[in-house]
Amino acid sequence: MVACGVLALVTVPAQAAPKDPVSALKAVSAPGHGVRFTDTVTWSDGTDERGARDNKGAFMFGKKGIAAFDITMDYGGDRKTRFISIGKTGYYSGSLLDGMLPEGKTWYKTAGGGAVPDAWAQVVNPAEPRTLAALIKKGARKGNVVTGSITLKELKAVSAWIGAANTGKENEGVKVAYTLTLSSAGLVSRVRTSFTLSKDGELNMVTVDSRYTGWGSKVSIKAPAPGSVTTEFR
Repeated sequence: MVACGVLALVTVPAQAAPKDPVSALKAVSAPGHGVRFTDTVTWSDGTDERGARDNKGAFMFGKKGIAAFDITMDYGGDRKTRFISIGKTGYYSGSLLDGMLPEGKTWYKTAGGGAVPDAWAQVVNPAEPRTLAALIKKGARKGNVVTGSITLKELKAVSAWIGAANTGKENEGVKVAYTLTLSSAGLVSRVRTSFTLSKDGELNMVTVDSRYTGWGSKVSIKAPAPGSVTTEFR
């Protein structure tokens, strides 16, 4: 009996403590490093559902969180728009601006940097420690998956990605349902969100499925060449 008891103690493995996602994020958030992402965006009016857009890009960390990001938004065919954010300055280029810029200029400069480009981008930013902490706290965790919901108002309180955007007070009560998938290292590998906006009786249901790779890898994001930039339209 004593021998069996000893054997049982030896053969039962110790349970590993769950990785803390916020600590894991901070550990890879060195300046000049970052993460790459892809988004698949689906839109529905409640009856019809269709693919709206694909996004791909990267976040680059600085000394105080995200210093820059670069995102290309693909609407299909030749319709693509690229947005580069450096600090609080943003630069737009692509098919949506064709014919609108002065001759020889390919980038439009704006003060809208640091914010989510529009409602068809991922509204939850897992590269922000405060945002990730809020999602973990509000959600329910089972294994490597965290599910929950958070309002835009709550997101704006912790996220520069949303806080710097013009989302409108009328949308602050909108609930964003989210599912986070964590890797064995505690880093976010996937985020799936969905929310519904109602305007003039019409529903706009947006679902964004994002994948994140290369946490902590080197990322270089630079502003466009000054000669290609304008602050004016034709």
